[in-house]
This record gives sequence, C-alpha cells and structure tokens, in this order.
Amino acid sequence: MTVVGEEILHRPCQEVTRFGTPELSRLVDDMFATNQVAEGAGLAANQVDVDLRLFVWDITDDWGVRHVGHIANPVLDEVPPERRRLVEESEGCLSVPGPYRMVPRLDRTVVRGRDKDGNPLVIEGRGYFARCLQHETDHLRGHLYLDRLAQRERKTALREMAASKDEMLARRASLAEKLGK
Repeated sequence: MTVVGEEILHRPCQEVTRFGTPELSRLVDDMFATNQVAEGAGLAANQVDVDLRLFVWDITDDWGVRHVGHIANPVLDEVPPERRRLVEESEGCLSVPGPYRMVPRLDRTVVRGRDKDGNPLVIEGRGYFARCLQHETDHLRGHLYLDRLAQRERKTALREMAASKDEMLARRASLAEKLGK
C-alpha cells in the first residue's frame, strides 16, 4: 500500500488501454483483496503502486445498500452550480493511515468509464457512495483528500498519521494473516 509522499500518488495515472486481459482481471481481484485487508471502502490502482486509471469499491451506503464494483478510466459528470449540494463529512484514506478530516463533497455523483472487459459503465452514487466515487477518482488525478484541506489542517493530519501509522499497518498485517492473504 502506497502512502502519502510517494510519487505515484501525486501525479495523474495512465489510462487503461488493454481490456479483457488476464493481467487486468488479476489486478482487479488483487485490489479487492487489498481493500478487504485494509478495511477500506475503495482502492485506487496507484494505492497499490500501479500507474493505471482504475479503482474498486466495496461499500455500504447510507441506506444500507452494498455496492461492489470496479471502473477503469473514470470521468465524473460535471454538475451545474445551481444543482451542486455539498455535504461536509469525515473522510479518511488508506494511503493516509489514521487521521480523518471533514471534507466537502457533492452529495450525488455520476461516474462514467469501462469495466475490465471494456464494456461501458455509468455508476451513480449518493451520500457515502458518492463520496467514495469522488475520493477514488481524485486519487487517479494525483490528489489526496489532504489536498482539499487548509495547510494547518493538513499538517495536523500528517502528524497524526505519523503517530498512528505503525499501529495501523500492524493491524492490516494481522488481518491479512487471518484472511490468508
């Protein structure tokens, strides 16, 4: 798992150009396993040191509905200013182990892309699921949730991460062992 400061997290990822390959299928499966071990809601390819515009999610939304999927080359639909509704909620990141911060995000979003076989996808999310789709798309653009914070808040979050990182990584390793991964 890559962590804040690693170069791959801070630059835009390359588009997926080869679909339907065993390698891409294996990567998607590995990302789901990594996301499970890390107890995440979603995981972008650059978080596992792969320079591709791809992410997975396994998340239960605000209404108790579980969403599981993946998307390559995601693009968020633009929302006209008069239809934007921002919700400020606590957000964390597997690549920033530990701290959570209040981050404003749109309460609804639509993301378009392709599945691992190249078929077109249109995914709509509301609430927590919308937040996840935006968060993971940000990753593929080279942005972390920390980039949305004021400088002082970002520095505080990084200090908290440094203090809790070893404990968090040890917990992930223990869970991976229990799950046989």
